[in-house]
Amino acid sequence: MRALGRIKYKRSSNAAGDFMPQLFERRANAIALAALIVVPLIVLGGWGGLFALARSDFWTGVDSPVEQPVPFSHQHHVGGLEIDCRYCHTSVESSSFAGIPATEICMTCHSQVWKDAPVLQAVRESWQTGRPLKWTRVHDLPDYVYFDHSIHLNKGVGCATCHGQVNEMPLTWKTRDLQMRWCLDCHRQPERFLRPANAVVDLHYVTPSNQITLGQRLVRQNNVHTAGLTDCATCHR
Repeated sequence: MRALGRIKYKRSSNAAGDFMPQLFERRANAIALAALIVVPLIVLGGWGGLFALARSDFWTGVDSPVEQPVPFSHQHHVGGLEIDCRYCHTSVESSSFAGIPATEICMTCHSQVWKDAPVLQAVRESWQTGRPLKWTRVHDLPDYVYFDHSIHLNKGVGCATCHGQVNEMPLTWKTRDLQMRWCLDCHRQPERFLRPANAVVDLHYVTPSNQITLGQRLVRQNNVHTAGLTDCATCHR
């Protein structure tokens, strides 16, 4: 039988003995079968990789110190000098925003202490020019997320629950990714995390063995409306 180009011919089952072209090589079936298996694996693997990346410390910035105009040390100020969180974050109990310390707060001490230290030159320049320091937010939630510091503190959520042991941080970093699944863990079972009012800013607070019993009492005492905590509109307004 004469070959037509590179097309091969095979005997048909037709009784007339006609021939028909074989368009695919024998390995085509194996290739098609492999494609049906490999392509979905590649797609699923790609989605899985993106999902893992979105939750990784590399993407969320967890445990990565954030560069600031002044290398402020919570370890020194909070852990060593035992300065209360509310001294610098003045609006944390009454506003959705905890407040970034103004230069005047820094100069309350540093006009007398370490007043000529080179590391504080940016603070002194801010004081002299009236231009505020441009601090970089460590916990910067997306614009579509509403978060109110005051309601959390007033209901019994401690600073360290979200921010970690800042009293041990020479530079500040995130210890929680603050993704929605993490927030929902608390919103679904707030009794696991609530603490007494006098312990909210206590960075040395130790969770008691009867936390669930204590938490359930605080839920009732602080009027925590658990029914609406997982509603979309609670955080997305």
